[in-house]
Amino acid sequence: MHRSRETYARFYARDVPFHRFVALGDSFTEGVGDPDPSLPNGVRGWADRVASVLATQTDDFTYANLAIRGRTLRPIIAEQVEPALALTPDLVTIYAGANDILRPKIDLDALVATYDDALGRLAASGARLVVFMAFDPVGFPVFGAMRGRFAVYNELVRESAERHGATIVDFWRLRDYRDARLWDVDRLHMSSAGHQRMAIAVLDALGVAHSLEPLALIDVPDPTSRERRAANVAWIRAHAAPWVKRRLTGTSSGDGLAPRRPGLGPVEPPT
Repeated sequence: MHRSRETYARFYARDVPFHRFVALGDSFTEGVGDPDPSLPNGVRGWADRVASVLATQTDDFTYANLAIRGRTLRPIIAEQVEPALALTPDLVTIYAGANDILRPKIDLDALVATYDDALGRLAASGARLVVFMAFDPVGFPVFGAMRGRFAVYNELVRESAERHGATIVDFWRLRDYRDARLWDVDRLHMSSAGHQRMAIAVLDALGVAHSLEPLALIDVPDPTSRERRAANVAWIRAHAAPWVKRRLTGTSSGDGLAPRRPGLGPVEPPT
């Protein structure tokens, strides 16, 4: 869908608050790495944190989260876009494609063409659409070798997001995430501090006033070379090897899981 300059002006002149927020995607949006046993699937995440802030701005705010960990882009679109549109949201966020990028072979042009169609459908609903770039894996074990693939994906997605008038949260340029303390022990998902930082980035991109502050980070001593090697070996055994096995066997960490918040509902204020 293509909008004129006048349409863009009307689109972005809308006032907050938002009333119906729907989040789509994979583990990034589900909230993996930010544990909370009191919540469905045992996680919280940046989307919940954003929703808690938005809920303070209107009495009728509701929120749904359809994201499921392990999902690749095409299942996200097939399973989540139509249910999201049926909820008539005025704010939609989507992050998809990271699990595709990490596969041995991928046609990025075909993948993003599929993504572009979905972004067009979401934008055509009139909802404010938020799209994320992928993070910069420089310095990350294993994933750093795929940095060029991440960069190409980002440029293709950025072009699509701009064409559909989406708000972009540029994960690639958030240099804070080079700090290992913003990542969970599996090095695949953000930690609670990382999710809090992302919530701040989303609210800032939307132009929403808020009082969220980064969570305190605990200083840790620099490991010795021997400690670093031991930690890498332990990580490979506990996290990297199971992840590779799932890719080879066609299974997913999200198999058998349902969306945490499949319908719109109220949320608690920020804590």
